[in-house]
Amino acid sequence: MASQMTILTRTKTLIKTLNPAKPISTFTFLSQEPQLAPDPGHSDSHPVTGVTPLPPNPASGSPLYNENWRHPNPFPNSPLTQSIIPFGLLHNTPGGRMHSLAQTLDLNSILNLFADWMTSQRWSDIKELFEFWIRSLDKNGKPNKPDVDLYNHYLRANLMIGATAGDLLDLVAQMEDFAISPNTASFNLVLKAMFEAKETEAAEKLLQRMEETGKESQPNDESYELVTCLLFSTDKLDAALNNIDKNLKSGNILSMRVFGDCVKSCVNHGRLDSLVSIIEKCKATDQNKALFPSWNMCLAIAETAMQADNSKLAYYALEFMAKWIARGENVRPPVLLSVDEGLVVSALGTAARTYNSTLLDASWAILRRSLRGKKAPNPESYIGKIYAYASLGNLQKAFSTLREFETAYGNCDRETQEELFSPFTSLYPLVVACSKNGFETLDSVYFQLENLSRAETPYKSVAALNCIILGCANIWDLDRAYQTFEAIGSSFGLTPDIHSYNALMYAFGRLKKTAETSEVFEHLISLGIKPNAMSYSLLVDAHIINRDAKSALSVINEMVSAGFVPSKLTLKSVRRRCIREMDYESNDLVGDLAKQFKIRMGAETRRDLLFNLDYGTDYAS
Repeated sequence: MASQMTILTRTKTLIKTLNPAKPISTFTFLSQEPQLAPDPGHSDSHPVTGVTPLPPNPASGSPLYNENWRHPNPFPNSPLTQSIIPFGLLHNTPGGRMHSLAQTLDLNSILNLFADWMTSQRWSDIKELFEFWIRSLDKNGKPNKPDVDLYNHYLRANLMIGATAGDLLDLVAQMEDFAISPNTASFNLVLKAMFEAKETEAAEKLLQRMEETGKESQPNDESYELVTCLLFSTDKLDAALNNIDKNLKSGNILSMRVFGDCVKSCVNHGRLDSLVSIIEKCKATDQNKALFPSWNMCLAIAETAMQADNSKLAYYALEFMAKWIARGENVRPPVLLSVDEGLVVSALGTAARTYNSTLLDASWAILRRSLRGKKAPNPESYIGKIYAYASLGNLQKAFSTLREFETAYGNCDRETQEELFSPFTSLYPLVVACSKNGFETLDSVYFQLENLSRAETPYKSVAALNCIILGCANIWDLDRAYQTFEAIGSSFGLTPDIHSYNALMYAFGRLKKTAETSEVFEHLISLGIKPNAMSYSLLVDAHIINRDAKSALSVINEMVSAGFVPSKLTLKSVRRRCIREMDYESNDLVGDLAKQFKIRMGAETRRDLLFNLDYGTDYAS
């Protein structure tokens, strides 16, 4: 062993002798002090002209190009590079696994992986893997470049983790570093963060920015929905309605949530005309014409519209209810919805006041559908329908409805019939419609009733003829009233009822024919017909017109003896006549009657002022 070491030592000495080492430079010291470049403007050498610039740097699409992206480790200062643990064990840590996974995925692979992770809501893993992946190199040795879809996954992960709208806006601004432009989905994620944070003004500005940018980032239905719902929640109704208008003009689909918020806000703020406009615009588009609010909201719309006499909105509310009824009938098991009949009566009244035949037809149709043929409509519904047709001037349909009304309730007891078919109360709108154009309309209606009485299925109605009698009395035409009264028995073969005699008494009383009025009253009593409260009131009015307060009081006493209670209007009329005739004794009797029936008469100061005015011309002198 010692001999081998000796041989090795000698061999090394021989090599050094045969190959002596020489330095590269002959100078003992090589100065490497930097020198300043000469100023091109003061250089003695010839200036360089026509220098061609270099082409742009092809390396783009990742901010990592500004760093030392050739370094195999994307985080040279991270604890992973300074650890003394073997590299194989580092792959077992979560960060290490993400790092190694990022180096093996291309763009399509990571998109598919993110799609799987989104279903299991692994938002932190998506965020971490994306940050590792963009700092890793692809198969060509260059940093990975995401597209807008992959970056949107990263934005969504940050949103779900709890990033603020400002953080998301910063991330959107960083998309320019990757040479990609944010699209509509990118901005929608920011709008969601603003919606959760209730940042209304920022959301409006961002939506305006989206509208002013290119096609790729134009707002869609989701964008408008987020901003519009945010505006409705902060009671910015005008701006919200403006956004809905833009959304509909863009051809987008209006969500049920936005439509419901719009309906609720417009109803609460009384913006009924704006709501009608939105509904009409929705019905004009194929993708939005199927929208309708909830059942309870339909009821709220209908009640508000009827209180405001908005016939269009009331019609749309009933139309929405009809859709709900049809929808409930088509499901299995069926859900049978029905509209309250009182609501329908209110709708008929609205149709009458606004002269809207469409609302009238819709109201009656939905009532029939709600009843489903199990029972007839209530008398109030028939009376409302008659009132509506009478207001519209459609007397033919009004009398046709009266015929249906008599068919349904013509067999009731006498007191009920007197109340239902009285031309002074329930049928008075029909009386007014008949006398609107004077005798021309009255004669036309009479001749039509006469023709119907001779038809194959004859229609003869004392109630209809009573309306004509009272209509003649309204135009002070006693002759036509009396002829119509006689025609009840002679031409139609019917028997006059108490309303027929009352209408005739009214016609005599208006012309101050008190004696004839009393004769009619005595005649009906002789026939065994029991007078009602209206009969006594008409007789009292006839005496008052004739300035006979004592006779009016005697009739009131008979009325009380018959079991009727005089109305407040009747007592006030008698008291007024007593004061003007200076019959204070009768006035005291009227006061006693008012106390007896607990009727508060009240004062008539304003009437007395007008009655006591001095209409002479002495003050002029």
